[in-house]
Amino acid sequence: MIPNASERNRGSLGWPLAQGFVAAGGNQNRQLFKGTAGSAALVLLLAPALSLRAANQSEQPSPGLEEKGAELSSKRLELRGMENTLELSEEQRRKIQAEIATIRADRAKLVAALLDATKTVSETESQISETEARLDTLTSSANAIKRSLEARRAVIAEILAALQRMGRRPPPALLASPEDMLSAFRASMLLGSVLPDMRGEMEALAADLSDLVRLRQSVAAERESLAASVAKLNADRERVAALVDARQAALSAAEQALDAERERASALAKQAASLKELIARMETEIAAAKRAAEAARKADESRKQAAEAAPPGTKAAVSPFKDPARLAPALSFADAKGLLPLPVNGTLLRGFGNQDRFGAAEKGILIAARSGAIVSSPCDGWVSFAGPYRSYGQLLIINAGQGYYIILAGMDKINVNVGQFILAGEPVAVMGDGAVRTAAAIAIGAAEPILYVEFRKDGAAIDPGPWWAKPALEKVRG
Repeated sequence: MIPNASERNRGSLGWPLAQGFVAAGGNQNRQLFKGTAGSAALVLLLAPALSLRAANQSEQPSPGLEEKGAELSSKRLELRGMENTLELSEEQRRKIQAEIATIRADRAKLVAALLDATKTVSETESQISETEARLDTLTSSANAIKRSLEARRAVIAEILAALQRMGRRPPPALLASPEDMLSAFRASMLLGSVLPDMRGEMEALAADLSDLVRLRQSVAAERESLAASVAKLNADRERVAALVDARQAALSAAEQALDAERERASALAKQAASLKELIARMETEIAAAKRAAEAARKADESRKQAAEAAPPGTKAAVSPFKDPARLAPALSFADAKGLLPLPVNGTLLRGFGNQDRFGAAEKGILIAARSGAIVSSPCDGWVSFAGPYRSYGQLLIINAGQGYYIILAGMDKINVNVGQFILAGEPVAVMGDGAVRTAAAIAIGAAEPILYVEFRKDGAAIDPGPWWAKPALEKVRG
């Protein structure tokens, strides 16, 4: 619908002028508006007013347009800022990814060096133990010969005195004193019975002396070999300690609340009445242990899904622990039977199920270790607890997944943190010199440091025997 003239001109500056003009002219003016001429005249009269209004409107924009323009400019600046932020974030993300890749590569190299160094230390400790065993055998044999010679000292003195008196060629008794023929025959008979015994005694004495000289030479050679092995062991231990410090320094740099969590874990250890309660409280109240438990659960789920997706008859790797860059267990703990290395070289003092001094069955095994021996993790897993606990001494609990936990106790120093993922064979602690008496050492009256090892499944102790690699088990049994 097209509006009439009054509606088109309403609100404009020309409306009062037109209205006044019509009032002044009366009917004549009304007739003027009729036809084309009248319309043209009205346009001429209103043109200056309309032009003035248009000029005023162009010079004075409305407040709404100003606000919208300012808002648009603000949005443009905000958009530009967001684009710059996204560019910086993308660059920062690339740097972080590169840094993570470098850290992972360094971690793999560091862990590989740690595993090799720990293996070298273990081999050197085995060589030292074998050398000490040979040295003990040689020393025992030499001492036995010396005791035999000491016991025969009087007989030897009598034989030497008799031989000295007789000389190599005794004088003929009959020619020396023919009047005492009976005494000469008696002396001849006596010498005839004594000389074979004396000869046998002298041959035995010469053989013993030769053996003693040979044993002493062997003892000296073994002692030199032992000294060289001990020097090598000390150097290897220093290398392992330096590598461990580098590993922990890299990990601690990313852990801002590590000290606070350690204090919290220490407080929980004082409150927990049992290992089961300690594990449960650590994994619910300590952030690092909680993350470790969640990582173990996710690894179990991933392994289960991979096993379900794998073709039937797929076999596990023969050497599953070769990759030092892995961030999850190489295989499930249940499938690791017969593959795990012992955590320390030493002598098995008590096995699982043996009776302790109170008549109760042992829940773990006791291994007598060397002073300052390096303790390595027997399996892949996450550290659930690390620190002193009651009469266990320094206690380390490793979450191996599937509800399995490894408990190591009796160490002097633990060098891993709660929540840390560790590999089988990776160094985790150091034994002391036996001065600190743990419950395990007191129970068997041992003077040397004792490592206590316990396997648990869903909170109950199980026999660790099936999991140990046979060569390692035979070696620890001596």
